[in-house]
Amino acid sequence: MKLNHLLFDQMRDLLGKGPTAATAAIQRALSGMHPPRATAPTPAPAASATTAAPTMRDINPPPAAAPNAAPARRAMDSDAPQAKAHAEPAPDAAPGFDFGGDLNGGLSGNPAQMAQDLMARMGITPELQANMAANLQSNLKNFELKNFDLKNFEMPGFDFSSLDRSSVGTPAAPDLPPNAQFISGVYRNHAGTRNYKLYIPSGYHGQAMPLLVMLHGCTQDPDDFAAGTQMNAVAEEQQCFVVYPEQGKNANSSKCWNWFNAIDQQRGQGEPSLIAGIAQQVIDDYPVNERQVYVAGLSAGGAMAVIVGTLYPDVFAAVGVHSGLPYASAQDLPSALMAMKRGAGPVPQAPHSKGGLPIIVFHGDRDTTVHPRNGEDVMEQGLSGAGAQAAPSVQSDAVPNGHRYTQTTHRGTDGAPLAEHWLIHGAGHAWSGGSARGSYTDDKGPDASREMMRFFKTVS
Repeated sequence: MKLNHLLFDQMRDLLGKGPTAATAAIQRALSGMHPPRATAPTPAPAASATTAAPTMRDINPPPAAAPNAAPARRAMDSDAPQAKAHAEPAPDAAPGFDFGGDLNGGLSGNPAQMAQDLMARMGITPELQANMAANLQSNLKNFELKNFDLKNFEMPGFDFSSLDRSSVGTPAAPDLPPNAQFISGVYRNHAGTRNYKLYIPSGYHGQAMPLLVMLHGCTQDPDDFAAGTQMNAVAEEQQCFVVYPEQGKNANSSKCWNWFNAIDQQRGQGEPSLIAGIAQQVIDDYPVNERQVYVAGLSAGGAMAVIVGTLYPDVFAAVGVHSGLPYASAQDLPSALMAMKRGAGPVPQAPHSKGGLPIIVFHGDRDTTVHPRNGEDVMEQGLSGAGAQAAPSVQSDAVPNGHRYTQTTHRGTDGAPLAEHWLIHGAGHAWSGGSARGSYTDDKGPDASREMMRFFKTVS
């Protein structure tokens, strides 16, 4: 982003004259904030004999004592409102400043007027201020998120510096066809509370339909994920419900599903119980075909989809994983980073009861956030004990003007499909075939959303 402000030019000119000139200009600007020192005592009028001269106010007061650190994990079953830790500031107050009246130098107690007066004393005329404001507004209109480099952004346990942001735009709520609904809901159990959004296609008239649970990736939300994957459009074509659980910032500061925590790898506990509970709540509220309930996700959501499908094979009929990791591939943040960067290593045996659920996996071979080896590990884990044929079928193709890919299909001894692995050549950490209206998408790849839904229908 390039901001060509006149203010920046003035600052550069001022600093170019040396520290002495810069200091003198700042002193001149601030001189009105306290009374000048008199060279000789001046008798005060009788009416104000008891009035003390105000002292210079500190622009950077000492920081307040840090509050006790909050626990990293969310409070379990805590629906009661929390008491406010401190009083709310006045609407026009600014942290670190006291605007209680005139500062004895002619600067108004109103923050906006104070800023105007301060700029005037720095020699910035109203005409120049107007030009600067117009210039700033013009630059902000031309600012695009996809040009904003987040290479210095970090989150404990994850590195988003290598994410493919080539197609990231400003997330937008997906358009709704006439009579379609995208409604909000809330689910609570002993593990906590999660919001969700449910898409009901326009063709719904009370008939039984499949249900797909979609788990977003880090920093995303239901609207963003729906816009990027375009899964609601697929739901219109295929006539199914789609529910998008939302991870809360109180559970993870970057809204990642906590796939690497031991509590979140157990049936009836943590986030798997919340996600399965959301699915069950939709099943209870709508005529869902319970033999056609699926779960899919991206990145941390893909890893959590594997966990949920593994722990609840009685609820879900198949799993879709995009750029995810195997079940129990990490037990804490260090092991999570190791798995993300190098692969899960020896794949643990999944505690399934039906020989593993049918699974479809997408992964870019240029993914530097979650190593592509994890896609192979997910496949190995899913096929363990499933009775697959010895030789899978492999085919390669390319999207017109897009990525090449290799599709590997595993079938059971009866010929029924068990698993598909799509390796997208040249793709990074992004939803294949997605829309730039959402974050972390790559429209040059095969359409993961439609291929997942196709696969789910073949294994139901």
